[in-house]
Amino acid sequence: MQRTIKNITFVLVTALIMVSCNEGPSLQRYFVDHQETSNFISVDLPLSMVDIDKSQFTEDQKIAYNSVKRLNFLGYKVKETDMETYNAELNKVKTILKHKKYNDLIEFSDKGTKVVVKYIGTDERADEVVLFGSSKTIGFGIVRILGNDIDPQKMATLVGTMKDADFDEAQLQGVMDFFK
Repeated sequence: MQRTIKNITFVLVTALIMVSCNEGPSLQRYFVDHQETSNFISVDLPLSMVDIDKSQFTEDQKIAYNSVKRLNFLGYKVKETDMETYNAELNKVKTILKHKKYNDLIEFSDKGTKVVVKYIGTDERADEVVLFGSSKTIGFGIVRILGNDIDPQKMATLVGTMKDADFDEAQLQGVMDFFK
């Protein structure tokens, strides 16, 4: 009897591992595989680097801000001599973001830069929001906003306040220098 239970447990664990491995490429795997590759920069950004006057937040913005736990950034710097690699990496990211688990939130273009915002979850609750921006002259960047019970609509209102926020330039200096 005990041997049968062990065998069943083994089969279930093996099946679970096989199923989870066949999900295809993921953004998390892409981050891990490229964090120390040339032309890439990877940074974990603390929310504390953004100096925002939270006293002016609406209730929805407070909820959105408090739901964010951390930000992960991965950037790729394009080199004029290697557009083929840039296009290949760009297509890999676009393919990952086309997966049905990513829901569209916002998409816009400005001065040759395309920005896409997607999220994983439902309209009421997301576990991850992804900002993806690309430019043929600079490269591309991906920000994974990770948290608990992120409301995508409330996050959109919070993003609007970020335009006027002061950022701790010392913490972003490495990222800015990378793209120069």
